[in-house]
Amino acid sequence: MNLKLLKALSEAFGPSGFEEDVVKIVKNNVPFCDIEIDAMNNVYLSLKSNTGNKPKLLLDAHLDEVGFMVQSVAKNGLISFVPLGGWVPTNVPAHTVHIKTETGELVQGIIASKPPHFMSEKEKSAPLELESLQIDIGASDRETVINVFGIQVGDPIAPHVIFNENSKSDFVFGKAFDNRMGCFAVIETLRLLSTIEELPYDVIGALASQEEVGTRGAHVTGQVTAPDMAIVFEGSPADDLYYDAQTAQCVLGSGVQIRHMDASYVSHRRLINFAKSLADAHEIPYQSAVRRKGGTNAGRLHTSGKAVPVLVLGVPSRYVHTHYNYASLKDVKATIDLAVKVATAPVQKLSID
Repeated sequence: MNLKLLKALSEAFGPSGFEEDVVKIVKNNVPFCDIEIDAMNNVYLSLKSNTGNKPKLLLDAHLDEVGFMVQSVAKNGLISFVPLGGWVPTNVPAHTVHIKTETGELVQGIIASKPPHFMSEKEKSAPLELESLQIDIGASDRETVINVFGIQVGDPIAPHVIFNENSKSDFVFGKAFDNRMGCFAVIETLRLLSTIEELPYDVIGALASQEEVGTRGAHVTGQVTAPDMAIVFEGSPADDLYYDAQTAQCVLGSGVQIRHMDASYVSHRRLINFAKSLADAHEIPYQSAVRRKGGTNAGRLHTSGKAVPVLVLGVPSRYVHTHYNYASLKDVKATIDLAVKVATAPVQKLSID
């Protein structure tokens, strides 16, 4: 498993609409694919062995991470921002970020928080509003922020976190596991499939932009690729710390998550059953999940064209939509292994006669 690639993907700057750095990393790591990039930063990866006369299997993941955008710069040099994607306000303060300027420079800042010494009891107990937060880049006036650091209204902002592997476990730590874990799984699955001489499908990877702000990239990739079947890879929110063993459905170290339902789609039962049968036959650990909330690119893809059977495979990831994540390499491997088994199995008839 290429941990250097996983590290690069995790650390890359890439909030919704500003995925260019992630695209460059992908472009440099897929010699086994023909690559196309559209005007929206969507990336299309076609195996060089594709023939054009087989059913098309789409491997989907989204490139973007949750982030922010500069909205204004105050007289004292503090920067107001708006969210790109879903954040819980209390998770945001007192963490470091990078602001990417027009020239591509990454400026480090900290999301400012008032020390308790200066807070009234009323302030301490009041709900935190995202609109009240500001970023301090180490300047004392608006002119310095704009003229010296080059920061402008509209500049994108992303968490700044260094990836590392825990030497005492198989856990990895970093940012943006939702969904750089999915991007990594797509690339690794394509790499493994490229070594197989005869595949039942023409396989296309589509790494979509702007999922976190409305699955917008997948609206395009579904139309462009027109797949017969799709696998959506996600860094799925781990729930192992919040529920008991009978209730939790996204546990680190327990295998790939097979998602049956969320707010964006209801799974294709025959495809789910087929994937589970392959996992059982090859002893690939998995866990089934029914989600009350959330969604993935499957919501867009399964209603594209004449309808597309979609399988959602998740890598359990703790603390998604925050600065910091944990995931288990065992689960990453299980996700890739199951995807390869689905992609190499004989084409299934998934419609009703």
